Amino acid sequence: MGARPDLQERYSGAAMAAAAAGMHPLEVLQRREDEFCSTMNARASFLGWTALHYAALADSSGAARELLEAGADPTARDHAGRRALHYARDPSPTRDLILTHTRTWEEAAAAAAAEERRRFPLEQRLKQFIVGQQAAIETVAAAVRRKENGWADDEHPLVFLFLGSSGIGKTELAKQLARYMHRDDPAAFIRLDMSEYQEKHEVAKLIGAPPGYVGHEEGGQLTRALARRSDAVVLFDEVDKAHPDVLTVLLQLFDEGRLTDGKGKLIECKNAIFVMTSNLAADEIAQYGLQLRREAEARAAQRVRVTPAISVEQRGVPGLMDILSLFYGDKEPWFSLSVGSHDANDQDGPDESNDPEESLEVSRNFKDSVVRPILKRHFGRDEFLGRINEIVYFLPFSRQELLTLVNMELKLWAEKASARHAVELRWEGGVLGALADGYDVHYGARSIKHEVERRVVNQIALAAERGALARGCGVLLTERAGRVALAVRRPHDADYTPIDLAAL
Repeated sequence: MGARPDLQERYSGAAMAAAAAGMHPLEVLQRREDEFCSTMNARASFLGWTALHYAALADSSGAARELLEAGADPTARDHAGRRALHYARDPSPTRDLILTHTRTWEEAAAAAAAEERRRFPLEQRLKQFIVGQQAAIETVAAAVRRKENGWADDEHPLVFLFLGSSGIGKTELAKQLARYMHRDDPAAFIRLDMSEYQEKHEVAKLIGAPPGYVGHEEGGQLTRALARRSDAVVLFDEVDKAHPDVLTVLLQLFDEGRLTDGKGKLIECKNAIFVMTSNLAADEIAQYGLQLRREAEARAAQRVRVTPAISVEQRGVPGLMDILSLFYGDKEPWFSLSVGSHDANDQDGPDESNDPEESLEVSRNFKDSVVRPILKRHFGRDEFLGRINEIVYFLPFSRQELLTLVNMELKLWAEKASARHAVELRWEGGVLGALADGYDVHYGARSIKHEVERRVVNQIALAAERGALARGCGVLLTERAGRVALAVRRPHDADYTPIDLAAL
């Protein structure tokens, strides 16, 4: 009759429904029985159920057929991560009908996903949200591609260990991987802060307390989440801070793709992707990455010095480089290197279309002689490291990437200024370089965020407090001798006027 068959139930039990509606729980229970069904458990949560879930539970093949013919999605999951097929009787005509349509939907979804991956590869998606880290992105994408296309071991889940300094993009890469694979489904990304598992007894928080202990019925944080979505992307953040007994639990999870919870229930999760992040060897990786950057810059500079001489000879102007050397000596001529500039009307960030930056690769010798001994000394077991498919290295940002980060942070504050205070924020190109100088290799992108807050947002907030900046004004950021200054344009003015905050 035109109703949408995939609308989801919002009833989550009498207590929560009563709190949301401002009613007494007994009144909610009575209305639930009168208006919906008197034979169902009115105290249970049916959050996220669709009409097809109810048809499966009621074993109504006629209702299920009507819903499926009207376009109901048999792969839709409720709040517990279960499809309608989970509630159908076995055997029954209703189950057979739902199973047939489920296979058809899964085949169509797999074909559509394969086509989307072909047109929009994982690397392309990740590079939209992750600044730099080209080698890390390529490593992760290659491993995921093997698994998606059936060229991986189906008996074992995919396990990554992300290494690098804080604020370098490790957690964000895991988030974007989950978004790519599961289309923004929040249940498909499970994040566990392993600093909460530093004590031996806290293993129970992960898999659930054994029978007879407090909290046994609640289950564990990891087992509950994997029971809802066994193919999720699971992030173990700062895994080096966890107790060794917690890592022992992860051994079974990484090796066999299964986990037994506190109730004795076996959870299969071979299709899950497990990502661990750690700051172990962060200083060594940072220093090594800086050395690789310097070597890459030296090679680029060498190519730049050679290229103009070749191009001049090709144009038939022999001897021009010799003439220029009389003026410049050993210095590079002005046209040897093209440096992009930005004014207040160009806020799209540094131009990276020309001369893409060289991808840096961590040598095998560095991995084996420097990083692996640190990992082995901390974790104390080879079997744990042996279950990791890929160790991914996150290197410090290059200068070009820092300029991009600063530009992104300023754009974020420009959007906030416009939405919250009706203030237009603009900046000159030199501001990017001045703020990028505040980069700290140990804190990554967070140091850029803090630099923008200290040197830009603080000044804007002070100007607003002292009456120099009101709604409808424009702010222009300028750079003079490494300092960031403000210029304000009032609503009816045509030009920006520099302001001295100390004199206000």
